[in-house]
Amino acid sequence: MSSPDPQVRAARNQRAAPARGPVVAVTGAASGVGALLTERLTAGDAVKRVVAIDERRGECEDARWHLLDIRDPAIAEKLRGTDVVVHLAVDLDLESDPAARTAYNVRGTQTVLTAAAAAGVRRVVLCTSAMVYGALEDNELPLSEDAELRATADATGVGDLLEIERLARRAPRAHPGLNVTVVRPAVLVGGTDTALTRYFESPRLLVVAGSRPAWQFCHVDDLCGALEYAALGKIDGEFAVGCDGWLEQEEVEDLSGIRRMELPSSVALGAAARLHRIGLTPSPAGDLAYTMHPWVVSVSRLHDAGWRPRWTNEQVLAELLEEVAGRHTVAGRRLGRKDATAAGAAGATVALLGTAALVRRARRARRRI
Repeated sequence: MSSPDPQVRAARNQRAAPARGPVVAVTGAASGVGALLTERLTAGDAVKRVVAIDERRGECEDARWHLLDIRDPAIAEKLRGTDVVVHLAVDLDLESDPAARTAYNVRGTQTVLTAAAAAGVRRVVLCTSAMVYGALEDNELPLSEDAELRATADATGVGDLLEIERLARRAPRAHPGLNVTVVRPAVLVGGTDTALTRYFESPRLLVVAGSRPAWQFCHVDDLCGALEYAALGKIDGEFAVGCDGWLEQEEVEDLSGIRRMELPSSVALGAAARLHRIGLTPSPAGDLAYTMHPWVVSVSRLHDAGWRPRWTNEQVLAELLEEVAGRHTVAGRRLGRKDATAAGAAGATVALLGTAALVRRARRARRRI
């Protein structure tokens, strides 16, 4: 019997040989970015195995699933034999109870970091947001990735993200030998629902007089690519991810075809605060700052590592507009179909203006007293 063709033998050997890459665990693997990253890693050949962790089983059949709450200390046992953990089980849902959301996010991150160290994991990758830099009038365009984190806890979930950042910086000191990498995406688009994506569901784009918004987007596909780079050790430390450059507000309006509604700062912030205080909108007034001031960040560290975004800001904006088509949101509150039919786009605008008028009337009344 003749021996197999050399090419056939090589192919057989290649199939039989185990992958040489790391074993990567992904938390929050059943949905959102976690599900997309899990599918991406299992579809490629850069990792040896993917361990998927969530409270429910996702759709990826090629991952090894463990079903548990990330706050459960038993997660340490599930991480044994893992080289890298990408922690994506973070709740930033606008409708979540703020106290419960913070308890889940902070305690979950603490548990994952401690469990990873106990299990001998070499690297943990955390995902926060470029929002941690803060949206301030004097921000440079673009901000350096080394810029000070000047955000406050006034916007949705940002306080949690700042605490996750603090945990990331303390972890290597508490657990020598543990490498912690932090990824900070710009405005995330692609099946996401945030105060910033809802901004584009409004009948008019609210612009605060005298502000200078600048928009930098990040498609979830590009975020997954950056997370894969971090998981494979191609980049570490703290870095931002997003499209190259940014769009000025006027460019956004031209591309979207949505006209602006300009209000004085005191009126816009006062109306937003009042709507949130009386429970009519899930978005606190602090979210408005991210539509007023620039927080564009350089992505030079990823560029230096050889990564390039596949999406441009213009392309991501177009996808976002397609995703939100047919939705109607006023000041962060999404209207149902019945509400939208009854109010209409014009009625929704009047609702916000009416709130602003109430704020002004109340101020005049206080001055007369």
